[in-house]
Amino acid sequence: MNKKSYDEIPLFIDVKTLGSILGISRASTYDLMHEEGFPTLRIGSRLVVPKDKFLEWVDKNVAK
Repeated sequence: MNKKSYDEIPLFIDVKTLGSILGISRASTYDLMHEEGFPTLRIGSRLVVPKDKFLEWVDKNVAK
């Protein structure tokens, strides 16, 4: 991923970008996006994740 900070992540994260951010395969990214509780937004047939909801999900799911 060429992004160096959270500010460079787009407002809506597509499958390719999300996989790159997390360092996982395209198939694993789709699996994650279909998990219950993951903040996926469907726009037509396209799946995206709102940046703010993704960051909330990461904070919520970090082991403490």
